[in-house]
Amino acid sequence: MTDPWVALEPGADPAERIRVLRRAHETFTSAGTVPRPVREVVADSWRRSARAGVGPDGTADVELTDDDLGGYRAEHPLARVMPLFRELMGTFASDGEHLLAVCDAHGRLLWVEGHPATRRRADGMNFVPGARWSESAVGTNAPGTAVALDRPVQVFAAEHFIRRVQPWTCAAAPIHDPHTGRVLGAIDITGGDGLAHPHSLGFVQAVARAAESQLALLAPPLRTDGAVVLSALGRDEAELRRGGDRVRLSRRHSEILVLLARHPEGLTGDELLCALYADESVTPVTLRAELARLRRLLEPALLASRPYRLTAPVECDATLVERRLETGALTSAVKAYAGPLLPGSQAPAVVRLRQRLADGLRTALIAHRDPDLLADWAHTPWGEDDLDIWRALVAVRPTAPALARLTALESELGPPGLRAPVRGSVSQPARNVRPVSLAPRAVQRRAALHSGGRPA
Repeated sequence: MTDPWVALEPGADPAERIRVLRRAHETFTSAGTVPRPVREVVADSWRRSARAGVGPDGTADVELTDDDLGGYRAEHPLARVMPLFRELMGTFASDGEHLLAVCDAHGRLLWVEGHPATRRRADGMNFVPGARWSESAVGTNAPGTAVALDRPVQVFAAEHFIRRVQPWTCAAAPIHDPHTGRVLGAIDITGGDGLAHPHSLGFVQAVARAAESQLALLAPPLRTDGAVVLSALGRDEAELRRGGDRVRLSRRHSEILVLLARHPEGLTGDELLCALYADESVTPVTLRAELARLRRLLEPALLASRPYRLTAPVECDATLVERRLETGALTSAVKAYAGPLLPGSQAPAVVRLRQRLADGLRTALIAHRDPDLLADWAHTPWGEDDLDIWRALVAVRPTAPALARLTALESELGPPGLRAPVRGSVSQPARNVRPVSLAPRAVQRRAALHSGGRPA
């Protein structure tokens, strides 16, 4: 065979190849060995599937439905090229009694369209929007394996790891972000044995490249319109970008801009004082001096007073994560989360925002039980000691390394009620923040800022 990624060499008998593959599949599932003529790419995938704990009689789980699915799809970058997919592949899928499918980078199906009768048959194996078809979940299959390997692949009949999928043949190609190279998902064509042809693999490759070109054209141009971007996640000193200019801010100036970006209506001097300083002996003069220094760093007229406010919209990365989380786009929210908000800040309002954002993400991750997202979070500096996350990960993916890490954490932290604060946990109060004794006039303002609102 000249191309190891194509399922059938020219002149091969599909029926005979299916019989050989079924015998090979039975040998592997019973003895763990892969006889010839199973392609190496398929043999490797079967081994990965077995190591992931996939059973040959399993089925896909539907993880997103209704509003959760709709919100996630609306936020996903591939939504922008769905019209292109339908234009290039829609008629081919319908006329050939095939299915057009698009998955995300975790192998979760976002769209499944095509011939109605074929869709009804596919429903029986949960090949439906919202179902996870990653290789680690359902074994060898074209969209899941294409994402796992980051290359186009064709899977024919009994090359599928799960038996109920073996009547199908599919070809898929990954799609990349044209600027970062990151895998966004895959485009797939699924149907009968007739797809076991080099042309189907070349077809999905061409469609994937067309989608990447379209995404490059649709991507926002370099900011020359005066828009202001504030990056404050995962860094003690925020960066402010406007056009091609970049300004690195001090920690105090970072705190001020984060709070003003969150309150476009503005904050009074008293409100900013309460939000920034736990020590009530700090005077308004100190704050005014900081604001004067900040104003000199920014473009003239960007920072106004009475109340203090920004005169141009500021896009803060923390706000972007919040917005995605609120719409149910958990995967994109986690990917946009570069770390705790100004992790070294002890400003009372920033501490509360930092904790609320991280806790919102953690709660959503634990509730959704997505093993890939949980694993991504658990292996970050801010998640490596997060006991609840590791417990949630082990519950859905009990691998030996995860079990060992959980055991070590439980031993280190001790039983509930006696645990020391988790190192690096954003859910714990910032270190060295002194208890605050609120003066009467500050109580209402701080309560309002605590809730994220504006004092009356």
